[in-house]
Amino acid sequence: MKFAIEVKNLSHSYGNRTVLKNLSFPISMGDFFIIIGPNGSGKTTLMKTISGIEKLQKGQLVILDRPLQNYTRKALAKIIAFVPQMISVDFPFTVSEVVLMGRSPHLGILGLEQKKDLEIANQAMTFTGVEHLSKRRLDQLSGGELQRVFITRAICQESQIILLDEPTASLDLAHQVRVMDLMEKLKEEKKIAVVMVSHDVNLAAMYGDCLLLLKEGQIVSMGKPGAVLTYKTLEKAYDCMLLVDESPLGKFPQVTLVPQKLKTPRK
Repeated sequence: MKFAIEVKNLSHSYGNRTVLKNLSFPISMGDFFIIIGPNGSGKTTLMKTISGIEKLQKGQLVILDRPLQNYTRKALAKIIAFVPQMISVDFPFTVSEVVLMGRSPHLGILGLEQKKDLEIANQAMTFTGVEHLSKRRLDQLSGGELQRVFITRAICQESQIILLDEPTASLDLAHQVRVMDLMEKLKEEKKIAVVMVSHDVNLAAMYGDCLLLLKEGQIVSMGKPGAVLTYKTLEKAYDCMLLVDESPLGKFPQVTLVPQKLKTPRK
C-alpha cells in the first residue's frame, strides 16, 4: 500500500511548551483520515507541520516517498492543498477568482492563467456544486458556501493530498453533512488522501477510514472507528463520561455525552 504521508518521531514545541511528542504513523493514499482529540491536543499544529506552514523541528515527514525538506514550496503546493480553519474574506474577489487561485503552483513565471487552468477551475466548481456562485463575491456567501468555495480552490490545485482543519466548525447540520459527503466523493472519485481535523467524533465515526486520537500531543489510539471510539478510550482522552453504542445507521460507533445531572457511578 502506498503511503501519502509518513510521520516519524515528530515533535514540536512553542518555547518551553511541547505540543507534539514523538508521533509516528502513516496515512495511506485513498484514505479519509480524521484526526480527533480535545482542545490543546496538537491537532492544528500537526496539520500545519505536515503542510509546511510550521517548520519541521524534530523528526521526519515523508510525503509520497520523499522527505518534506526535499520539496520546494512550489513543488509541495502541487502535492498538498491545505484548507485552514479560519480564512479571511475581507477582499472583494468573486468565487471564480478565488477558485482560480488554486492554479498558482502550476502557473509559469508570469503567473498568467491559460485555457487549461480555466477549464480545471470550472470542473472543480462543477464537482463541488458551486458553479452557480461563480460571479458572487465572498462577502455575499453563507458559511457553508464559503467552506465549499475554499475546498473547491484546494481541488483546483490538483493535489494528491488535501488537509482540512475543522471544515465543519460553525456550520449547521445540513452543511456539515454536505461538506463530509463532498470529502467522501473526493476520496472515492479522485483517489486522493483526505486528512481532516474534527471535533465531531460522530462525523468521524461515520466517514473516517482511519482515526487518530490525540491528547496532549501524544497518540492515545489509532485505527478503524470501532477500535478507536470505545468509551474507555474516549473517557481517557476527554476526561468526561460518555456512552458508546452501535449507530442505528450502520456498523460504526455512536457517541453520546452524559450530562452531569444524568450521571450514575460506573460499576
